[in-house]
Amino acid sequence: QVQLVESGGGLVQAGGSLRLSCTASGGTFSWYTMGWFRQAPGKEREFVAGTRPGGSTVYADSVKGRFTISRDSAKSTTYLQMNNLKPEDTAVYLCAASPAGRNWHRGAFDYWGQGTQVTVSS
Repeated sequence: QVQLVESGGGLVQAGGSLRLSCTASGGTFSWYTMGWFRQAPGKEREFVAGTRPGGSTVYADSVKGRFTISRDSAKSTTYLQMNNLKPEDTAVYLCAASPAGRNWHRGAFDYWGQGTQVTVSS
């Protein structure tokens, strides 16, 4: 069983930056595809960014050029650096792990963290 714990959320003003962390335990981190998702009240959970074991990355169009996903295998930690934040980025951000890594859809991920709140004010 894999456990994921997010941290780093908070309240920032538009244009500011925030760095989220997701630490994994109970599995082989280097084998997992890792992803960040976000969900606002009344809206569907959406894919934000992902990284495969080989280091490749993919981003949703809405965050491309502003967010950067990375991973540190020694610390079993996945990061999401968020720059130039906008009010529409406000959501609960969740970390997820996929042993198979078949695609970037929500259903492909087997393990999820508890989520961390990100609020961007104008």
